Amino acid sequence: MKYRMVPFGQINACGKKVPGGNFQIDLKKMLDLSSLLMDIPYKRLWYSYDEEADVLYFNFKKPSHADDSELTDDDVIIRYENGEVVGITVLNASQRVNP
Repeated sequence: MKYRMVPFGQINACGKKVPGGNFQIDLKKMLDLSSLLMDIPYKRLWYSYDEEADVLYFNFKKPSHADDSELTDDDVIIRYENGEVVGITVLNASQRVNP
């Protein structure tokens, strides 16, 4: 199967396209991501990226109120609520992108 770039407009919280927010999504990368997400034990996932801080946030529960966290050797923060993983914070996220 031949994969292609798909035009994708930026959508605001009201579901309306934002002018000038057009960009391309690599369909192959989205399919690769889909197969990775199918392997995690969480059925819902929220994420956001703070470009200024270069931090990527993954949340597995909304709302989540972490009461403990662990910083790993590779600058990833695992967030816990009552002993359950509720999120992961990836520091220096842009430096981890594969070419």
